[in-house]
Amino acid sequence: MTSATMAIEVSGLEKSYAGLFGAPQVALRGVELSVPRATAFGLIGQNGAGKTTFLKTLLGVVRPSKGRVRVLDGDPEEPAVRRRIGYLPERLHLPAALAGVAFLASVARLKGLRLPPRALRESAHRVGLSSDADRVIGTYSKGMKQRLALAAALLGEPDLLVLDEPTDGVDPLGRADIRGILAEERARGATIFLNSHLLSETERICDRIGVLARGKLVREGPLGELVGEADAYRCRFVLPAPAAALVTLGFDASDEAGTFRLRAGTPEELNFRLDAARGAGALLVDLRRDARDLEEVLAAAMQAAS
Repeated sequence: MTSATMAIEVSGLEKSYAGLFGAPQVALRGVELSVPRATAFGLIGQNGAGKTTFLKTLLGVVRPSKGRVRVLDGDPEEPAVRRRIGYLPERLHLPAALAGVAFLASVARLKGLRLPPRALRESAHRVGLSSDADRVIGTYSKGMKQRLALAAALLGEPDLLVLDEPTDGVDPLGRADIRGILAEERARGATIFLNSHLLSETERICDRIGVLARGKLVREGPLGELVGEADAYRCRFVLPAPAAALVTLGFDASDEAGTFRLRAGTPEELNFRLDAARGAGALLVDLRRDARDLEEVLAAAMQAAS
């Protein structure tokens, strides 16, 4: 892919901080990453892996010790690039005395946006704060503050959204709302860069994943490739017929009694194989994709990196 198709390009990225007794503390070690435009990319890793430092380099807040960072085909420190980025930080410090809509107005001014009051209220409505837009932020719950911060990040239709724990403190229905909003943003062409410890949410939102361990990007790729093959299934049968009959039909026996693995590239092939199993006398009681969740992906990546 050419650089014009990339929202983020990082090569040889290193970042060190001065230590208390002279020995430097290394946060990032030679990170290489390219994120295509209109992608939802999730960065996962344990505490201390370097995720926050990496996000700050994308925002131009932290300068690399070595390496190159390009965001939206420009330098992240350039004002023109920064105006095209929407950012939701993990630690929110919102002015308690301001009303929600007044806060959005102040953010719009900082971004150089001329938005009428109606547009600001529509932004509050989009994140579920229609009836609370005129309340002061000091009376907001944590979830409401999170929604307001997301509305601020979305102002001006940014080309890149950098979101640090966007659903932290938000109830399950609110998380579903946020996922819907982010899907709409991707549909209009925005790129999403998500950092979250809520791996189930990351899995629902993102189509590419990177695993950061001790400052190194140890795994990266499409979600389907990391969690398992898209054409692999796990089937559980009640077996009046011998298991050998299913093996001859292309099912692979597993360690769990009555459970088999199957590869089928199309829905037609999957149903053909299942019909054959039923024809042999097996009764299907459970069918699911044979895939790991992101917690297992992270654990395996950490073990390999140790």
